Amino acid sequence: MNSENILSPKMLKFLPWLGAMAIFMQALDATILNTSLPTIAKELGKSPLEIQSIIVAYTLTIALLIPLSGWLSDKYGTKKVFQSAILIFTLGSTLCAFATTLPFLVISRIIQAIGGSMMVPVIRLAILYAFPKSELLKVINFITIPGLIGPLLGPTIGGILVETLSWHWIFIVNIPFGIIALWMTTFALPDFKHPVFKFDIRGLILFSGGVTVLTLIMELTSSRVIGLQTVLALIVLSIFLIGLYIYHAKHKEHPLIDLKLFSIRTLRIGIIGNLITRLGIGGMPFLIPLLLQVGYGYSATVAGLIMIPSAASNIIAKSFVVPIVNKFGYRNTLIANTIILGLIICMFFFLESKSPIYYIIPLMVLNGFFSSIQFTAMNTLSLADLDENTSSEGNSLLSVTQQLSLTFGISVAALILGVFRQVGFVDGVEVQAFRYSFLTMGVMTILSTYIFFKLRESDGSSMSGKK
Repeated sequence: MNSENILSPKMLKFLPWLGAMAIFMQALDATILNTSLPTIAKELGKSPLEIQSIIVAYTLTIALLIPLSGWLSDKYGTKKVFQSAILIFTLGSTLCAFATTLPFLVISRIIQAIGGSMMVPVIRLAILYAFPKSELLKVINFITIPGLIGPLLGPTIGGILVETLSWHWIFIVNIPFGIIALWMTTFALPDFKHPVFKFDIRGLILFSGGVTVLTLIMELTSSRVIGLQTVLALIVLSIFLIGLYIYHAKHKEHPLIDLKLFSIRTLRIGIIGNLITRLGIGGMPFLIPLLLQVGYGYSATVAGLIMIPSAASNIIAKSFVVPIVNKFGYRNTLIANTIILGLIICMFFFLESKSPIYYIIPLMVLNGFFSSIQFTAMNTLSLADLDENTSSEGNSLLSVTQQLSLTFGISVAALILGVFRQVGFVDGVEVQAFRYSFLTMGVMTILSTYIFFKLRESDGSSMSGKK
């Protein structure tokens, strides 16, 4: 490893602040859009239940490009790549603010996501290289706090901006942050480089192609754009591309995603658990703001304010995760918590169109609290048995899985909601389709508990401390 810059005290002082700003920008951008979807849909002449592609395009692009970000920063330097990421993210935000059609907005979000996919991984890499292990925990804790504050403020800020100014401002707010971050790179970011192997471009094409087609199937099906024959053809194509990637990865020395990592049981169960559990719970941040505005008729600002208790309980729950896992172990914690979370989601079924707002808030608090325990437990379980040789690739695989599960969760939620809006036994009241969607997602979450029954009592004990 080499660095073109000497690590000055000034760099070590301001590098964590730059990391905190990058994480805050991404966290804010990921949540500020949720309460704005109905307004954006109205102005673009679309149904608010049919524009999830704005979110899906962003999360999918980030997921597919995360493996590339680390390779680029090692080859071309953390400073150059991070500066490029900030520029692309800010450019994408500017284009989003000027969008007048849904396709233009989706393309602008993809550009924004190209920058976003490199921002956080690259700044984390720079921090890992810059600080000794004895200081890393303190620094990482510092930079992750803004990642918790972003989701707390995002929905409310989005609602206020939409009502007082226009939806375009939810993207304009990124521009000054981008300018400040770019200025800070001139004195706060060293330019670390690493020797690299040849990037697996064929693997990226095959893996990205298979996952993109799979996401496209859910998107087009939920919008009822394509027929059954086309769906089946796309499913075959997706399976074919993913199958080709598996064959390719087994015969490639340095594949995009090393399948040998799946031989680590805790990583394998944590990754699979992330994917299948979030099919039920991953769409909640997308559905709840829509329910509040489309179903109950609340304003974007009120919908944003109602989301605060959920985000706040999510933060509070993080302090409970370690004691809970230490006492009960990963197996018991994840089995019980997944069932509880599924039952909470099912409880949303009992909300009627005239239910008072104080019926909704306790459910939001409980959903936020137990979701936080779920995500933290699954993520730390995935990393529990990684060593020095597998920690980097394992962490990258977990990051990709987290983003893909977000994408699939939103797409599945939109698909389920679309189905219930079409079937005959759900009447014309908009809330009814949401109620049956929540019930379905809750049952899916409970069924996903099966994967955690495959854990042993001792799995993850190196991290939980429970033998």
